[in-house]
Amino acid sequence: MAYVAPKVKWRKPKNYRNDVIPTANATGCILQFWNSLLVGDELTILSIVDDEEYGYLLDAIYDTSNIEEWKNFRYNYRGLRLWSLTYEQELTTPLHITAGRGFTDCLKLLLQRGASVDLAPGGTTALHESCENYQSECTKLLLIHGANANAVSEDGHMPLHVCTSPESLECAKYLLQYGAAINGRTLDEDDTPLHVAARNGLPDHIALYLRYGAAVDKQNNEGLTPLNAACSQPQEVQDLQCYFKVCQMLLGAGADVRTTDQDKHTPLHMACKNANPDIVDLLLANGACVNDMGYGGEAPMHNILKVVCYKGAHHPERIVRALLNHGSIRVWPGALPKVLKHCSESPRTIEVLLNVYSHLKVTDTWVESVPTEVFKEHKEFYESVFSLALTPRSLQHLARCRLRSFLDAHIHKVVPKLNLPTFIKNYLLLEYRGYIH
Repeated sequence: MAYVAPKVKWRKPKNYRNDVIPTANATGCILQFWNSLLVGDELTILSIVDDEEYGYLLDAIYDTSNIEEWKNFRYNYRGLRLWSLTYEQELTTPLHITAGRGFTDCLKLLLQRGASVDLAPGGTTALHESCENYQSECTKLLLIHGANANAVSEDGHMPLHVCTSPESLECAKYLLQYGAAINGRTLDEDDTPLHVAARNGLPDHIALYLRYGAAVDKQNNEGLTPLNAACSQPQEVQDLQCYFKVCQMLLGAGADVRTTDQDKHTPLHMACKNANPDIVDLLLANGACVNDMGYGGEAPMHNILKVVCYKGAHHPERIVRALLNHGSIRVWPGALPKVLKHCSESPRTIEVLLNVYSHLKVTDTWVESVPTEVFKEHKEFYESVFSLALTPRSLQHLARCRLRSFLDAHIHKVVPKLNLPTFIKNYLLLEYRGYIH
């Protein structure tokens, strides 16, 4: 595989501005105005901006950085160890402060007196600030006063791209009502709002964007579609259902289950890597291929086995079972001791893996591969595994292997339709029993 260099994010050098008010040096009414903005003191703001002498503060640019502190870090490197060679101004305006903090009345006052709605000295507009901080009423107010719903920040993001939390849904609704580009791209990643919502596990945002005609199969600069992005995002246990709902919506809208990224990984590869069993079941039901290989030669089975040891709460055994019942490649028998070593804390995963072999050559290496503390915790199960060194597999199991071999990748379709007792069908589909025979 040819080496692909990472994309370098070039940034236009910032020009140092001299027309700003350093907050560290502010005094008098200027300082009073600044402090009133921070707490949403509407009466003080009104009294100052209505004073002809201080009317210019409507569009004042404040620098909230501290150059003296930077100089101290810059020259006293022993105290900091890591320091910047260049001084970065941190610029903001009254609109940014009030919009980001949700001070709707103060924001309205400033806008009614002519504050510049799209001013962006620090790289973002006030609209970006209100959306990022999910201040929906401020977002609505800015849009009513003519804020550009498609303003691009210094980082290449439009306001829709910074709607990254469940609380930002109302902001996204207002943006779309005022003409936000539903398929607008970020500068560096080439993400659409649908990519952002999918990556952050936001089903309500997904539903909204799809209603507005979002394209489900656009790929970003890494080759990810929104479905790929959702499956690729690391997920905690409490997040699994949100990401499942996202994938369900995307597939319902026609997302392609087999689109690969620049590493030739499918959504199934990534769902296995992040151990989301419901998404794996969903992808398989929609035609995902269990044996597609990435550039590194990994099939989905490889990806789930790599994470079993620290994704036990995600029930990785469900994924291994689903893959095998859809015709996944098996682990090479010679690698089973290594799998035992890394996956022994999930005996159900081991059980499912071992039950697709008609014969196993159990050696002392197997015994040594299971940590003592794990063996003690799951003693009955591992004793049944190691006993196979002295006894053959049962006839019942051999019959199961023969039928599974005959049905191959069709087993998940055929077995449920057989006129057999439920417990036998479950046995054929590798239901967990807590021991090996």
